[in-house]
Amino acid sequence: MGSTIARLVHQDKEMQLVGIIESPAHPQKGKDWGILVGLGETGIIIQDDLEEIIQNADQVVEFTNPEASLKHLEIASKYKKTMIMGTTGFTAEEAEKINKLAQGIPFLLSPNLSLGVNLLFKLVAETAATLSDDYDIEIIEAHHRFKKDAPSGTAQKLAQEIARAKGVKLEEVATYGREGMVGARKRGEIGIHSLRGGDITGEHTVMFTALGERLELTHKAHSRDTFAYGAIQAIKFMQGKLPGFYEMKDVLKI
Repeated sequence: MGSTIARLVHQDKEMQLVGIIESPAHPQKGKDWGILVGLGETGIIIQDDLEEIIQNADQVVEFTNPEASLKHLEIASKYKKTMIMGTTGFTAEEAEKINKLAQGIPFLLSPNLSLGVNLLFKLVAETAATLSDDYDIEIIEAHHRFKKDAPSGTAQKLAQEIARAKGVKLEEVATYGREGMVGARKRGEIGIHSLRGGDITGEHTVMFTALGERLELTHKAHSRDTFAYGAIQAIKFMQGKLPGFYEMKDVLKI
């Protein structure tokens, strides 16, 4: 994701790529990013300390892991820089820390920057609010074998939007997979299931199933580029914004 977004920013005449941060153990640290990705010499050297370059930037785009994201958010907050974060897998405690650290800066957090997925968030909420509990709701997500967290942040967000639309607490109605003699399905339950295999970029399906019919809302990502293009739209939207919390629905104006 980082490489794809960096390439799109570098190619966009409205933006300037001023730096790239990698982990201290990254084998390409200290090398020119452009040469590594086939663009020729760019003068953009891969570094491992955000604080060394952040003063030259207006925005920080973060796609790493929870530990690194929190560290980088602390730096962005210190220097009052806009931040866009697409990292997933945060614990409840880490999410609370994000809310505190992001006070005072323009901050956009989304588990998925795809424009299509963010429209899906709206559609599932509207559907859940329209249909009664006679319709059983199941969320199925599939990703590549290398994804570390489950369920995906996107699946969790889908479940949260559905629960909010239903006026219930997700932790009281969510069921994560099923095994053994679990009994008949409970009315109002939200099922969430994860599949992992091969190189699946990302697929999410929400099923609304009643006796006699089934409605499915599905999003399938065919390339990581779809998330990167969404990130570009978010970057342009966030430029010049006042401090506050933003979502991709603000970018889409929905």
